[in-house]
Amino acid sequence: MVFKLNSGNVDHIGIATNDLNSNSNLWALLGFKHTNDEVNSEQGVKIRFFESQNGDGNQTRIELLEPLNEDSPIYRFIQTKGEGIQQIAISVIDIEKMIKKLKNEGIQMINEEAVDGSSGSRIAFIHPKSTGGVLVELVEHTE
Repeated sequence: MVFKLNSGNVDHIGIATNDLNSNSNLWALLGFKHTNDEVNSEQGVKIRFFESQNGDGNQTRIELLEPLNEDSPIYRFIQTKGEGIQQIAISVIDIEKMIKKLKNEGIQMINEEAVDGSSGSRIAFIHPKSTGGVLVELVEHTE
């Protein structure tokens, strides 16, 4: 899997679902390739990745998220809002520096420090109160 390391690009769109399998066919029909599955126990989620190469060489990534248990933030999201877009992830080069910059500008963070994400990445979430109601994930790829 190849990741661009430019700050400010959309890294992926995360979609909360009750079942990875029942929600995968659509993405394949739309031309997305299933690249891999992961489990992130710390976040309480099973993840299925899809990607599509654009004509300009960029890629679009979709991340399906299935809760592992009722303690999962994805489970709680589905219970309150239903299945659907759960977050938009933005690539950053230096996540700790970005967190500090955002906090200095009065942006409310869910994560004051980066935590482990999928595929060896480091992630942090910006609180929806600071983004017009959208959960934004910062992603720093360490590979």
